[in-house]
Amino acid sequence: MTILISGNSKLTVFCHKRLIERLLFLGNNSTRSGAQVLNLIFMKKTLILGASQNPKRYAYRAAYMLKESGHSIVPIGRRAGQVAGEPILTEKECKKDIDTITLYLNAKNQEEWYEYIVNTKPNRIIFNPGTENPDLQKLAQQHQIETINACTLVMLSMGNY
Repeated sequence: MTILISGNSKLTVFCHKRLIERLLFLGNNSTRSGAQVLNLIFMKKTLILGASQNPKRYAYRAAYMLKESGHSIVPIGRRAGQVAGEPILTEKECKKDIDTITLYLNAKNQEEWYEYIVNTKPNRIIFNPGTENPDLQKLAQQHQIETINACTLVMLSMGNY
């Protein structure tokens, strides 16, 4: 199957029958570009560290926006509850296949999570506004984890998540 990404750029995809069905379904939605369709198909899990069931919090908004964009989420917070239909975990159970950790904890509250973050082995960490932390960024980079100072909500709304 060949997907037109932009202009003359094409990507040939060899994939499972169910993936092809999903591709066809998503491709028929005329509001999505080829790149957005690929993102929906091949996206990986996002761990939300500092998740909250408080609708006034940005972590709450991010959980819903990520889910609405088709991303799988693993919310972890200080208090158990639910957000975007997912349970908020409170234990430091190492999760597998985490592509991105998006932070909603300030630098001081991140310290107890350093080992957990590194052991999760994400591909990247997004430091949302107010969560910037040079110590954690240095530690992450020592473990070949990409760090980004950005806002998850803005990235999602611009289509560059």
